[in-house]
Amino acid sequence: MTDKDVSPDKNLTEPAAPLAPERRQKREDRRKTPGEGPGGVERRQWQDRRKRRASEGRERYIDMVQRERALLIEQGVPRSTEQLLDMAGAGGSSELEEEGVRDRATGDLLRSVLPVQSWLPLSIHLIGLQDGILKIAPLHEMNDKQIGTLASIAQRSGFHVERVEAEMWDRAELLETLRRVHDLSADRCEKTLAQWLSDIDNGLLLNQFQRDLLAEALQLRASDIHLLQDNAPDTPNWIKYRIDGDLVPMHLLPSDAMARLTTLIKRDAGLNFGDKTTPKDGRFGFNWQGRNIDVRVAAGPQAQEGEKLTLRLLDRASLKSFDDLFRRNEEIAEFLAKLLSPEIKGGGGLILLSGPTGSGKTTTLYACVQQIDRRRKHVLTIEDPIEYELRYATQWQVRPGFAGGEFSDLIRAAMRHDPDHIIIGEMRDSNTVETALRAAESGHTVISTVHADTALQTFERMRSLMPTERERSSTYTLAQQVKVILNQRLIRMLCQGCAHKAKASEMLKPEEVRSLGLAPDHQLRRHNSSGCDLCNRTGISGRTLLLDAILLTSGPGQRNHIYEALMKNINGIADADGVVMHNRSDALKDLVASGLVDPNLALSYLDE
Repeated sequence: MTDKDVSPDKNLTEPAAPLAPERRQKREDRRKTPGEGPGGVERRQWQDRRKRRASEGRERYIDMVQRERALLIEQGVPRSTEQLLDMAGAGGSSELEEEGVRDRATGDLLRSVLPVQSWLPLSIHLIGLQDGILKIAPLHEMNDKQIGTLASIAQRSGFHVERVEAEMWDRAELLETLRRVHDLSADRCEKTLAQWLSDIDNGLLLNQFQRDLLAEALQLRASDIHLLQDNAPDTPNWIKYRIDGDLVPMHLLPSDAMARLTTLIKRDAGLNFGDKTTPKDGRFGFNWQGRNIDVRVAAGPQAQEGEKLTLRLLDRASLKSFDDLFRRNEEIAEFLAKLLSPEIKGGGGLILLSGPTGSGKTTTLYACVQQIDRRRKHVLTIEDPIEYELRYATQWQVRPGFAGGEFSDLIRAAMRHDPDHIIIGEMRDSNTVETALRAAESGHTVISTVHADTALQTFERMRSLMPTERERSSTYTLAQQVKVILNQRLIRMLCQGCAHKAKASEMLKPEEVRSLGLAPDHQLRRHNSSGCDLCNRTGISGRTLLLDAILLTSGPGQRNHIYEALMKNINGIADADGVVMHNRSDALKDLVASGLVDPNLALSYLDE
């Protein structure tokens, strides 16, 4: 493809004609009005669509899962139907309501959200929550106070619990389940560390501390563990967890103890533990609460003779479903769902997910893949590295430096394997961009990520990666093929169990109330720095998606004005017909009004 392939436009250098009043009004009507949420009828319709999609997701794979389960049982691998459906990304829907209350949840979800000290000492197995009934299997008889406390903590954690029901299990089976699921307690990590440091040559205690360390990090919702090992006498050797985007110092070790721990981790990850000068990567598996956790290890040199290890904890249960992820972005979700489920092969198009490092782009990418009907559509992913195993999808690992192992090489090879959807981990260079545009132009739906600060800047970032000699032709293809751009951030949510409540006028200055589009008597929540047992005394409970989005609704024959804007002034895209903008500030105001985000934090985002 060269610039000669694009027909010259004689009006390219002329200023764009202003939109007719009726066209401008039509475009403005499609925009989301700040602070305006869907009404009751629209909300019920949205919930009905989500329930229908959840039901369809289970029906897609149920026959495949049942045949797989029969084969696994013959091979001595016990897996329930629900487990296999969860692995396929089609498990039971959590059905979140507007207030964020869950009326159903799996046992894994309950164990990951409820504080470990609320259920572990009771010797109970959390089976699940359905229709407001929390089902448990107790080893010993529980009194009314224990049952009431468990129900209260579950309600404060955001679950709709009307009553607790106990199921009678065979004692031997229950003991085996408790041993398998509860064998790692996160609250004993400090005790194990103290025992090991008093007998530092005890290998058994070292192994136990490593296991308890991983369990503690997972219980605290950490995404990464940072370990710094330095032999300098005045350098602290800290273990830190990244929780809700922030690094939290957790454990301080002597240098010789940290050296033993890093050696053990590198050995488990299959790395050369004697080499501290060469950056290297590895991974190992870890079983926690009955599910397998993949631990990705990156090692590199530190100062003169030290070493830095970073562990990425990949827990499949933490992956959000498509509906959960876009729960507060209904119009975007509906538009994207239609793009991911074309009934006619050959629709093609480009879906771009942008944002800085650590903004959750990969999570959104996997949520989109789970939304695709992988029974009928061939999904092929090209990743570096492969983070999660996706059932019923083909996954290719990029191998930089090897012949045919680059992103662009694998995209070209992928088109010979009859894919419907090509998932590209990241747009990194001009060859990848050019090849991805060709794939979209040839009728494949291409989903990829790129680093950019806003949705509009994503266009500029894509153009900066295009070869200079083919910039016009590539820009023309981009204008024709792009369907949606999602630029995302992750913002910390307040713990609903301990957040302070007050009227907006009591919490904010009058000008701040106006800037957030609130009524003075609107009830808000603000951060409680003391926290509670639900949020580990932080006042923060997870993060949520904050989107800046561009939806392009016009057909390929109506995209010339978008091409003109890309070539002349990128800001002109916002005023083009067939373009729907969703502003990040509007989404932020909605989160504040809903009591999910601290208003002072939101104001700092608006200032940026």
